[in-house]
Formats: sequence, structure tokens, C-alpha cells
Amino acid sequence: MRIILASSEVVPYSKTGGLGDVAGALPQALSRIGCDVAVITPRYTGYGKRSGDVVTHETGEMIFDDLRVPFAGTVKYASVWRDWMDGAPVYFVDNAEYFGHGYIYGSGNFDAERFAFFSRAVLELAKRIGGAPDVIHCNDWQTGFIPAYLRNVYWNDPFYARTATLFTIHNLAYQGFFDKDLLPKFGFGWDVYGGMEFHDTVSSMKAGLHFSTALSTVSPKYAEEIQTPEFGNKLDGLLRWRRGDLLGILNGVDYNEWNPATDKYLAANYSPENLAGKLACKRDLLEKYHLPVDLEKPVVAIVTRLTSQKGIDLTTQAIWRILETGAYFILLGSGAESYENYFQHVRDTVPKQVGVYFGFNTALSHQVEAGADLFLMPSSYEPCGLNQMYSLKYGTVPIVRGVGGLDDTITNFERTTEQGNGYKFYEYSADRLAEKLYESLMVYYDRDMWRRLQRNGMREDFSWDRAAHNYLNAYHKIVEARLARGW
Repeated sequence: MRIILASSEVVPYSKTGGLGDVAGALPQALSRIGCDVAVITPRYTGYGKRSGDVVTHETGEMIFDDLRVPFAGTVKYASVWRDWMDGAPVYFVDNAEYFGHGYIYGSGNFDAERFAFFSRAVLELAKRIGGAPDVIHCNDWQTGFIPAYLRNVYWNDPFYARTATLFTIHNLAYQGFFDKDLLPKFGFGWDVYGGMEFHDTVSSMKAGLHFSTALSTVSPKYAEEIQTPEFGNKLDGLLRWRRGDLLGILNGVDYNEWNPATDKYLAANYSPENLAGKLACKRDLLEKYHLPVDLEKPVVAIVTRLTSQKGIDLTTQAIWRILETGAYFILLGSGAESYENYFQHVRDTVPKQVGVYFGFNTALSHQVEAGADLFLMPSSYEPCGLNQMYSLKYGTVPIVRGVGGLDDTITNFERTTEQGNGYKFYEYSADRLAEKLYESLMVYYDRDMWRRLQRNGMREDFSWDRAAHNYLNAYHKIVEARLARGW
């Protein structure tokens, strides 16, 4: 099966969040199980080594410089670069007008224009790099125009006569709004406006939801949630209408990168069979945060964006109860200035119990996962979440709110049966968060039971290889649907 995966960000070339992780890992996993898969993404320039401009003549190759893209009433051109990820080719659309500004995302109408151009470029590029794809796998609003172009502009193009589209929602909160007057510039007639309209504007997220052959999102629970007013961001009606075409496929974890037995960032490696190294990692973490080294005390950690989505308001409400237990509290992340100031205040007040690091640090994120005992994820919503799966692999027990992928991956540990891999609560309340913390600490001080809980989590399989098989099954069903109904 031939698959083209289109994404605005792809690890290791570009990343702002989980989308980049998925777009970097899934194609490699699909390639390993025999799929003919190619990735297409913008080549951002001026954004340092976290962007596609790392693909140069030294690290990749320019394969042609004359990609014709009909757009904005004319023909624009792009160069195309290529690199490889574990057998899967990655193609970069290089156009300085749209992707040479030193950032991945901007805002408003210009962002809509940039990614409308990219969507059209994907369809033109596909014709230059091989046979017709069975499936074009589109990701989030930045690629929402691809299904719209296929249904309304390329509908009679014989190259795409059998091509189906899968549109994956990574986070429904980001929808790519722009002025409706831009539709003709992007090459659409007003007859398509109803499929994109959103309160007198246009949503490229809605375009993907409306015109794609099938839809998916990044966990089964989130697929259910987004069909409700609470989580549907005013698109729940459309999603309920398309519920027969909506799949929930849980993201995977790259265990080549996230594995305590091989992790190069750790003070010591360890495994479910030999957990001794985790204690060395705990010591190392406390030292890095300049905290007194008491290995008997539990370490409660959080690695996150400091936003309301991540439940940081619950953490601020519960933090003094966490500290009253005698536990250490460690934070790695950045975000709203008010939250950063608050956690700095807490750290200054209790400097021997609290450590904070504001910013992003790859090595430290691995070290926190390895050195902590408990990991907090009290999200208000969470399409999938990755850190809870990292935590499980590292023997760090998650405490989560039961939303989205957090509910799909974490089961409450029961002391009577010794089954379960963590702790979760459902009510959005600091009281419920604190209750689960107290429950976890009762097990923490029972060393044998705590080891059982750790090993339960470490033996879970949330690999991308598993996810890839689920996606491949979905692709086959989508192709059948495309041939049956003609789109």
C-alpha cells in the first residue's frame, strides 16, 4: 500500500508539540511493516536546527527546483528536498515566500495562505515522486485543504481516481480560521463554502472534517469526547454526523528514544528485571535541581506546558498538600507568566523541597522521567498524551485525569489484586487530585507493592509498531470506502 503522510511538522526536523512526534515516528513504523510510505512537510528556514532548514546539501539533497503549484491566480514554484528516516523518504517543500520567515506557525490569514499553498503543493508533488497514493494521510488543520482540493479541484484528475484521504485530528482546539474572502484566492468556488464555513469565517479544520474520506483522532476516548459540546469546540455536530467515519487510534511511543534500558541521558540504565539504576537516576535528578538528597522521600514531577489545558490551575491548588506529605516537587516546563511566577514563589518559599526549570531541555526531560517516583497529568482535556506513556516505561507512576488518551492508557492500581498501572480521577478538582496522591503514597511506602506497580507499567506495550498495524488496518478500510462511494 502506498501512503503519503502530510504534516506541518516532523521530528527531528520541526516540532512544536505531539504532532511532530507522530509524523516522525509513524512513517518509520509503517515502513517497517512493509508499507510504501513517504512524508511531505515544509522546509522552514531561519529557525535553527529545530526546523527543516537542517536539510542542506550536506545532510540531504535537492531533487528538483521547479515544482509548479497553481495558486493565488498564478503559478508559484517550489524547490523540493529529500532526506530519509529509517527507510521512509521525507520530502520538503521549499518556498521562501511562505516558509522562509524563521517560524513554523504565525497567525491569521497569512498562516491560512501558507498552508493552503502547502496543501496544493502536496498534491502536485505526489505526481512527481511515484505512483498514485492509495491514501493521503492528512494531519490537523494545516492540511485540511488537501481533502478539499481533491474533492473540488482534482475531482476529475485520473491520477487521483482511486486515492482516499484520512484526516487526523491531533487537537481540535486549533482550527485554522481565516477570512472567507480568501477562498477564491486559494482556488475554491463559493460552492464549497458550506463545507468550511464557521460563524462567517472559514475553518481549515472543518474543511478536513467535511471533505475527507475518513477521520481519525489520537485516542479512542478523545474520538468519543469530541462528539460532545464540552470537548467538540463547536464542531461536535459535524463530528456526530460523521461518526461512522471517525476512528480513534492511540498514538505510540518511540521506544528507541524512550527506554530506560538504553537511554543515553540517564545517570544509570535500568529495566523491569533490574530497577537498581532508577535510584541512581533519582539521586542525579535531586542533585541537578540542587535539592537535598533523601532517597526515601517521594519525588512528584511534572513536565508540561504551563497552560490551563494541562490542568496547571489544579496543580497550583494542590501543591501545598503535595508538599505537606514531605514529598519533593519538581517542574520542567514553560508557559503563562503568572504560572511561572507562582511556581518560582513556591520554590523560593520551600527551596529544600521544590525545584523548577522554566524552558525546554531534552536531556532533562528524560532525567525527570527516570528520577521521579510520581508524574502528574491533571489535564482539562488531553487528545492522547505522551508523557504518561513515557512515565510507565520509566517506572514512574502517573497520576492523571481520566480524559482522552489518559483514560485509555492508565488503569487504577488496586492493592487487593495488584493490577493496574497508575492512578486516575475524573472530576476536575484539586481535591480529587490530592486524594489520588495520598492513595499512591500509601503504596509507595510498601516497597514490594510499589515495585509491582512499577513493573506493571514498564511492561505495557504502547509502541509505534503496534499503532502502525492499527493504522494499516484503517487504511485498507478507508480505501474500500473510497471505492464504494466515490470519494
